[in-house]
Formats: sequence, structure tokens, C-alpha cells
Amino acid sequence: MKFTAEQIAGVLEGEVVGNPQAEVHELSKIEEGKVGSLTFLSNPKYNNYIYTTEATITIVNRNFIPESDLKTTLIKVDDAYMAFSKLLEFYDQARKDSKQGIEAHTVISENARYGKNFYLGSFSYLGTNVIIGDNVKIYPNCFIGDNVAIRDNVTIFAGAKIYSETVIGNNCTIHAGTVIGSDGFGFAPNPDGSYTKIPQIGNVIIEDNVEVGSCTTIDRATLGSTIIRKGVKLDNQIQIAHNVEIGENTVIAAQTGIAGSTKIGKNGMIGGQVGISGHLTIGNNVRIQAQSGVARNIKDDEVLQGSPTFGYNDFSKSYVHFKNLPKIIAEIDELKKQILNQKNANNG
Repeated sequence: MKFTAEQIAGVLEGEVVGNPQAEVHELSKIEEGKVGSLTFLSNPKYNNYIYTTEATITIVNRNFIPESDLKTTLIKVDDAYMAFSKLLEFYDQARKDSKQGIEAHTVISENARYGKNFYLGSFSYLGTNVIIGDNVKIYPNCFIGDNVAIRDNVTIFAGAKIYSETVIGNNCTIHAGTVIGSDGFGFAPNPDGSYTKIPQIGNVIIEDNVEVGSCTTIDRATLGSTIIRKGVKLDNQIQIAHNVEIGENTVIAAQTGIAGSTKIGKNGMIGGQVGISGHLTIGNNVRIQAQSGVARNIKDDEVLQGSPTFGYNDFSKSYVHFKNLPKIIAEIDELKKQILNQKNANNG
């Protein structure tokens, strides 16, 4: 697909400086721009590239004033970074929309229902009573279990497994290899040391505008629901246990593990490799730094680091001493020696 500077400016409500009929057909970084590509400049440290880039069109902030001649046509907008992000979203959606129809070697139960503009990739399976909305794309090798409900504008990438009774809201993206609705880790110990499995008969509910990264696992509830609220963004390789609830617009980085029945508030930010114990309550607007271990309830607005966690500012101050601990111990030993020598001198 080709677009002119004039067309792009119309979408972004921007102003063209240069050739309004300049055409582009691909996107690029500004330092790697070539003829026919569109790029952007928002970070001042990349300003020098705009004078050498071969990109045909560059999106810039309205206050950008070139210091010398440019080969590229400019589109001036209020926020170049956000405008380019909008174009990326537009491009990604156009790419997804090109996928339609049901490919060969799929299995669709007789009473499964799906809406318009549906795409189902090869070797995928739709179970009994599955209900799928409009503009849903399910890539090859996916499993959609019985009684699953998937709303509109959902994309499920290759190899994802959605177990029975799962509910997925509008505008969600599930990346490759993810498993949603597998059994929670529930076992009762027996007197002989063996374990009896506790049936996991709940489900998973994913609300609107959620993105789940590759190879993430979200377990079904023992009873009730594991709930991922609207706007949540989950990175790759995250483990979310049974009956966990994650509040709206919370973001969680890779390799984080959340144990069963913990409730996490809204607008949180959780770094990579964080471990959170079960049956805890984490407040709203909480920030947890990478590789932290959380074993207590957290109040609203706390910023934490460490294992076990404590206040981020206290951790930062303490870390200075952690690094200097051998030196500090040596100084203490020297002081103890001086005190002991002074005592001996006084006693003598």
C-alpha cells in the first residue's frame, strides 16, 4: 500500500512542509530511512539524522525548525512519537484485516458461532458452544475449548490454547504460545505424603483492551473467576495463578509470578522477575521494581524494591552500604581494635 504525505497528514491532523504528493510504502527508523519510507523524529539526540536520512517523509513536532536544507518532506504534528505510534497501529490493523476466511484442516463444532470478517488458521479447533464476535483473527494451531466466548476485534496468534469457559473481551491480543484457563495449582496433602488434586471448576475472564504476551499462563479459578481487568498489559512468560485479580491498566513485565488469590489494584507497574505471594492485596498505583519479592500487603502508591521488598528510597540508600559492606566491616574491626587497645592502656 502506498500513501501520500497529504493523506497521512489528514489522518494525523498535521501540516505538510515539502511535497504533499510524496509517496511512502513502508516504515523505518530515521537512521535507517530509505526512499519510499516514512519515519519520525521526537528525541532531540537524533536531530542530526534528519539532515542525512533518505526517508521520503518524516513526522516531526510542530516546534521543529531545521537548521539546514532537508531532502525529506516533513509532516508537523503536536506529538511526533504519538503520531507515529498511531500510524503503527493503523498499519498493524490493516495487516491483520487482510486475513479473512477459514483455512484448510480446521475443526469447527457444529454449534460454534462466529461473526463477520472471521479468520481461522489451519489446524485450529473450535469447541462446543464457542461464540466469537466480529473481526476476530485466530492464527494456525490454536485450540479454543468448549463454551469459550470471544468478543469483537480480538487477535489470537499461533499456538495459543484457550481452555473451556474462558471469556475474552473486546480489542484483546493474545500472543503465540499463551495458555489461558489451565488448571490452577491446587492439591491437598494426604497422610501418606501423596497429594489429591482439587478440581478447578472456575474460569478466566479477560476484560476489554488487554494484551497478553507470548508463553504467558493464566490459570482458571478453583471457584469463581481469575480476572484480568480492562487495559491490563502482560509481557511474555508470566505466571498468573488461580483466583488472581489484576486491576485495570496495570502493566507487568516478563517472568513475573503471582500466586493464588492475590488481588492487584489498578494503574500498577510491576517489573520483570517479580515474585508475589498468594492471598495478598496490592493497592492502586503501586510500583514494584524488577527482581523484587513481595510477601506482604501493599498500600496504595507505594514504590518498592528488594526481596523481601521495602521502600524504594530506603532500598536505594541501603544499597550504597551493601556495596561497601566489606570496607565498613573492616573499619568497624579497626575501631574495635583501637577501643580494646585504649582499654588495655587505661587498665595498665
